[in-house]
Amino acid sequence: MNESMKWKPLLAELVGTFAFFVIGAGAICIDAATEVKLGLLGIALAHGLMLSNMVNVFGPVSGAHFNPAVTLGALVGKKIKAGQALLYVIAQLIGAVLAGYFLLLIFRDTPAMDKSLGTPMINTDLVNSGTAILIEAALTFFLVITVFATGFSNKAPNVPAIGGYGIGLTVTADILMGGPLTGAAMNPARVFGPALASGQWALHWIYWVGPLLGGLLAGLFYSRIFGDD
Repeated sequence: MNESMKWKPLLAELVGTFAFFVIGAGAICIDAATEVKLGLLGIALAHGLMLSNMVNVFGPVSGAHFNPAVTLGALVGKKIKAGQALLYVIAQLIGAVLAGYFLLLIFRDTPAMDKSLGTPMINTDLVNSGTAILIEAALTFFLVITVFATGFSNKAPNVPAIGGYGIGLTVTADILMGGPLTGAAMNPARVFGPALASGQWALHWIYWVGPLLGGLLAGLFYSRIFGDD
């Protein structure tokens, strides 16, 4: 593999993650800081539509993971090697941090700070930590099996756009259900970037345990039962 082939997928993961989070978390910031009330549906669509587009743009370059949980699923499903997976996660976290500070630059002195720049948070009035982990794991499981079926599998559609919109619609649906409960992160990096920029670390560990568990199970489940062999 030549040098450009090594760094281009990493740049794709960084840029795609940055764009996805700026629009997704940015929609939450807009909802909090302006008179334009997007509501749960608007926020879900912002995440889903931007993710769809980034998957379509960068899928042929990196596989368009944009999520350590997806990368873990790909690793256990033997779609990526360990060294490359680690580099993907680092690129995703860098993109996430850049997105968080980009939003801080825009929304620093606005009511969006009350929402911690769109950092997903647990609704402790409705769910406890154990239930929150279960929700995040389940939502991530649905996302990662969709990624396998529409993107990673050799049986996936030949038209990349089909995979992109399938993945985006899954994220949209997941947020419509899980948003009011856990914020429906499905992605440790999605929480890490705005959390670092805003200083919101409440129950942060749940957003690593739940999504990584869901991604791990999905990777094993899909690859062993519905794999290409």
